[in-house]
Order: sequence, then structure tokens, then C-alpha cells
Amino acid sequence: MENDTVFVLLAGGKSERMGVDKGLLKHQHTFWILEQLHRVSKTIISEVFIGLGYHYQHYFNAIPWFKNALLKPVNFNGLAIRIVINKHPELGSFSTLQSVLKEIKPSNSILLNPIDIPILNFKELQKIVETNNTIVIPSFKGKNGHPIKINSTFWKQLLTVDLKNKDARLDYQLKKIPTKDISFIKVNDDSIIENLNTKQEWISFLKKNM
Repeated sequence: MENDTVFVLLAGGKSERMGVDKGLLKHQHTFWILEQLHRVSKTIISEVFIGLGYHYQHYFNAIPWFKNALLKPVNFNGLAIRIVINKHPELGSFSTLQSVLKEIKPSNSILLNPIDIPILNFKELQKIVETNNTIVIPSFKGKNGHPIKINSTFWKQLLTVDLKNKDARLDYQLKKIPTKDISFIKVNDDSIIENLNTKQEWISFLKKNM
């Protein structure tokens, strides 16, 4: 099946409440960010853009090939991985998103996920990829989560948002979308509403998924 969707993984924050870069948390025998990529690799998606910001050098030290992915795509589990650094992470996660979007082909849809939300099982992830609408959002028991699929027509508009504007947030931008242009996909995986911001939340997540 032909696929025009690329995955965008945002990992540009300070991780102050966690105390360590979230993507570099140990998950089984690997780093959390590599586990997230492994989950993406089970779908028909072939390209991933990772947005780094604060502490990007920590990622380069831990995973040296990330630095190579700045210049050209690097293969990981069949995925072409590109790294994009947000030079002004202090402007917030929306600025990291904009930094990444500037590097994506204008014809591609994106599947967007923050590093602190576990990527759901590949079968339900595939449902999101295969659904066509302006916005596609997974829903677990009435609660919406990530990853969110955004078509090219809409995400190109996000590049025009002034970062100094109070509306420079994805959730605010999504509220402007007509209901008919949003598809909600019911899933059975509660990963979509996890939010791993603290050590306690991380420990609870690991225990639940042992």
C-alpha cells in the first residue's frame, strides 16, 4: 500500500519534572526513544523526523548515529530517520514542531507524537495511518490522545503561525477545524492518553507493561 505519511516525534523539551531526558530513559535493553521508533517500524510508515531542542547533545552522546541523521536519513529498523534541531526550544514545543515541518515535503501527511506519550500498538496505529481526513485523532473511552494525523493542507498553515502569538499551540489550532474535517478513531489501547512526565509516572508505566 502506498503511504505518504511521515512520523514526527517531538523530543525537544527540558524534561525538568522527569529529571532526565525522556527519550534517554532506559526501556528494557534500549533507550525509550529507540523503543518508540521500533513501534513505528511495524507500520507501513517509512520516514521519521525527530525534533530535538534542549539537551540535543545528550542524545548525540548516547546514540551517536543521531548526529549523522542531521545531514541525511539514517536507516533504523527499515525507517529513514532524520534529526531536526530546534535552535530556540525556549519558544515551546510548537516551535519544535515548526522546525520539523520546514523539513518535510509539502505533499506529506504527518503522524505527530510527543516523546512522553507511548506509541500505541501497531494494528491500531495502522488504522490512524489509513484514515483520510484533515485531522485524525485516536480516542480511548471518550478521551482523545496521540498520535494525531494531520494532512498537508492543514500543517502547512501551522508554519504561518507567529510563535509570539498566544495561539501558537497545536491544541488551539485544532479547535479552529470544522467537526466534519476531524475523524475520531476508537482504540482499545490506553497508551494514547498516557503522559509520562515524572519518574513516578514512568515507574508506574513500566510496572503496568511488564
